[in-house]
Amino acid sequence: MTSTRKAFRGNRVVLDGTVEKACIVVEHGKIVDILKGEAAYDINKDDFCMVVDAGNDVIMPGVVDSHVHVNEPGRTMWEGYWTATEAAAVGGTTTIVDMPLNCIPSTTSCSAFATKLEYAQNKCFVDVGFWGGIVPNNQDELRPMLNAGVLGFKCFLIHSGVDDFPAVTRSDLEVAMEILQDTDAVILFHAEMDCSCGSPTAGEPKEYQTFLDSRPDVMEIEAIKLVCELCLKYRVKCHIVHLSSATALPLIVEAKRQGAPLTVETCHHYLSLEAENVPGGATQYKCCPPIRSKHNQEALWEGIQSGHIDMVVSDHSPCTPDLKELATGDFTTAWGGIASVQFGLSLFWTSCQKYDLTLHDVVRLLCCNTAQLAGLGHRKGAIQTGYDADFVIWDPQASYQVTIGMIRHKNKLTPYEGRQLQGVVKTTVVGGATVYDNNATVRSPRGNMLLRHTEN
Repeated sequence: MTSTRKAFRGNRVVLDGTVEKACIVVEHGKIVDILKGEAAYDINKDDFCMVVDAGNDVIMPGVVDSHVHVNEPGRTMWEGYWTATEAAAVGGTTTIVDMPLNCIPSTTSCSAFATKLEYAQNKCFVDVGFWGGIVPNNQDELRPMLNAGVLGFKCFLIHSGVDDFPAVTRSDLEVAMEILQDTDAVILFHAEMDCSCGSPTAGEPKEYQTFLDSRPDVMEIEAIKLVCELCLKYRVKCHIVHLSSATALPLIVEAKRQGAPLTVETCHHYLSLEAENVPGGATQYKCCPPIRSKHNQEALWEGIQSGHIDMVVSDHSPCTPDLKELATGDFTTAWGGIASVQFGLSLFWTSCQKYDLTLHDVVRLLCCNTAQLAGLGHRKGAIQTGYDADFVIWDPQASYQVTIGMIRHKNKLTPYEGRQLQGVVKTTVVGGATVYDNNATVRSPRGNMLLRHTEN
């Protein structure tokens, strides 16, 4: 009888608390055993249908990117499931969670969620979960969307950039939190508030400083004050997405100290790019909240080192080149978003060298905590028996230069073009199946839809 078991082994497997020689035994998409030490190589290959030997390359859990804008349906010319998930696979990401806006319709109702699931079928190279949205007057859709399988909810405290996903007020949030109070659902906040403190019309529009002045730190501070207050009042899980301003960290730290069920993420672009080095007219650097100063970046890294920042994500938010206003270089009117789902692991590892972070830190910040946020911590983000067999095999010592030709997401504009990055992904495995290997993706998408409380 032919075995259905597979073995993935190597000399540097990232397990709980150790990096050691190990063999991961996989059957039916799950990890069924982990053999450590010499036992990893003392196996009978006839007992397996496939044996992958990584040698000295690292085997670690696949990256779980909990902040990705796929935009399908409706704005599929910006991005789509095929291209977004292929780019994710090439970069060592095995799970993404899709944001509820920039698609049409926005995922703010059960019917819209059903439409999104229909469009995602048979197009995903990696596993995909979905956030729902909180907008004014959709409170009656929240529990039905949870029951239908969304993993939680995203909302904006400022204009989202698209009129079909309007911002919420404090009263909207009070209603939503009362409805969700006895659930384990998480609410994700775009934490900026329009406090009339920026200067959107002052300055030369091609200068990055003009845009930066229009989104000052206080916009994040005021929004995060509100999030902390409501989180402590209702004790509903709250999560601050894409923190850019380190000046807000003390508020978050204090709310956590008081027992708020609060987490916070930052993004690769805030950790890799700095305002001082953004060229004039280079609108590929524009995102909201903005990339801030080198001094602020250092403070974000201190927040990571101290454990105050819980996770790091891409906030992959592409658009068509015309929306970036490349011809005029106008930062004030260009779309705000950076596409990086393919490069997150390498971007983060490149900076980790400077800040003395380890492979275990990478797993905690890019895999484990993001999986926990999405309610997937029982099956994603770790190499453990019973978990999904999702791995990335990569060489942390190797490096490469980002070129337009290597980019797999739909629109290729990126601030990382020409940048030298450390950490080369060799193989990506999702549910025990190889979806990327040696610069080629498997051409039959086999990713699963990850619905809330669904085990298979």
